Amino acid sequence: MTDGTIDLQALAAEAYIYGYPLVLNLDEVDRFSRKGMGSLAPAPFNEFSHAERLAGPDTPSADANHDTVYSVAQLDLSGGALLLTVPDTDGRYYVLQFVDAWTNNFAYVGRRATGTGAASYLLTPPGWDEEVPLGATRIPVPTEVATIVGRWACAGPDDVAAVQALQEDTHLEPYWTASGEPRGLPTHTYISDDEPELLFYEKLRIRMASFPPAPADLTYQQRFARLGLLDTQSPYTHPEPDLAEALRAGYAAGKEKVEQASSHEGNSEGHREGDEEQNGWQLSYHAFDYNIDHFEVGTLKDPQWVCADRELGRMLRATSAHTALWGKHGYEAAYAMAWHDSDGSPLEGEQSYTLRFEKPPPVDAFWSVTVYDLPDRHLVANPIDRYSIGDRTPGLSYDDDGSLTLRLQPQRPADPADDKTAANWLPTPDGRFRPVLRMYTPRAAIFDGTYELPPIRRS
Repeated sequence: MTDGTIDLQALAAEAYIYGYPLVLNLDEVDRFSRKGMGSLAPAPFNEFSHAERLAGPDTPSADANHDTVYSVAQLDLSGGALLLTVPDTDGRYYVLQFVDAWTNNFAYVGRRATGTGAASYLLTPPGWDEEVPLGATRIPVPTEVATIVGRWACAGPDDVAAVQALQEDTHLEPYWTASGEPRGLPTHTYISDDEPELLFYEKLRIRMASFPPAPADLTYQQRFARLGLLDTQSPYTHPEPDLAEALRAGYAAGKEKVEQASSHEGNSEGHREGDEEQNGWQLSYHAFDYNIDHFEVGTLKDPQWVCADRELGRMLRATSAHTALWGKHGYEAAYAMAWHDSDGSPLEGEQSYTLRFEKPPPVDAFWSVTVYDLPDRHLVANPIDRYSIGDRTPGLSYDDDGSLTLRLQPQRPADPADDKTAANWLPTPDGRFRPVLRMYTPRAAIFDGTYELPPIRRS
């Protein structure tokens, strides 16, 4: 079907898939600046918000990370360039991940990408052509609004103070040539929340114009002219009946496609389209490979990490925004999830399981396993306040052959001979649960099949 003959409903569904990441992302940027997120307090544009503790059972966020403490800044470069300075972390793992308005991960600063020494970076808006100050590294930002998501390795509550000192030494400030006040997010024409479909397309219209994508996508956007998405004035306040009907139907169809592609047959406990599976683990190593246009500091422009098919990439971008907004490339941290044991039975909190690593996951930073309840995917309180376990866990006990057996079960293991099993115990919540294995700065063996994740077995 050609662009000229494609019906409006199908075109509206296509536009929904294309525009969903942009709309969702900037809605979250706006919400963060006003209300914060989880343990992160709200902060205005161009200022960091630093979490003051590790995530715990009272953290409302799904899949809360218990390995790192967060720092997040929403950037607005409409007033000019920003200077970012980072401290010397003395080898501690950290990453500052840069995400543009379209959810492209376009740069990384941190241990893997740039080392752990003190450094300065000049963040420049589109069209900037001035001199870079001596000693600073330029990071061109593809869109005037963007996000920095920072994660600092934290070994536990006693380590939080050291992380806070590093956070306090991480600064954003206007570069001296900055000439104006940041504009913030563009204001769209008022449309009632009672018309969510029309409101979505209105947000998409104004945000597409305010934050142009790469040239190839600018050309692609022309196909949406018939929907009014390229109009300079909103056509959605009093739309023609045929257009309104097509937008409402296309919104529903596009939303259903994104939700189905995000999980297996719409089951939130299933496997996302395109993910691989290994011994019962769902591997989401390539969920963020849709950026094929912007490769700045710390990114890998390697075919292994670039989804060259733009059509496939647009759906991948939408599903990743839907399930894991602001997630990072697998080469920075590789994630795997499991819902079932080695026999295919759902993981249940009243059962006991073993996870035996013949060899620990090959990483250059560290790895961990965290369990979450279902369906909320929250951390759940337990008697020993342990929410993750991994190579940084004090007292972890390895077998004589170098293997490591973790115990996932609700009660403390009873082993009168020694405390080895208790040292390797990760408490599980009541009911269904899902473990997540995180591997920071993974080595090539994780991706080329040389290393395989072990199955979870009922004990």
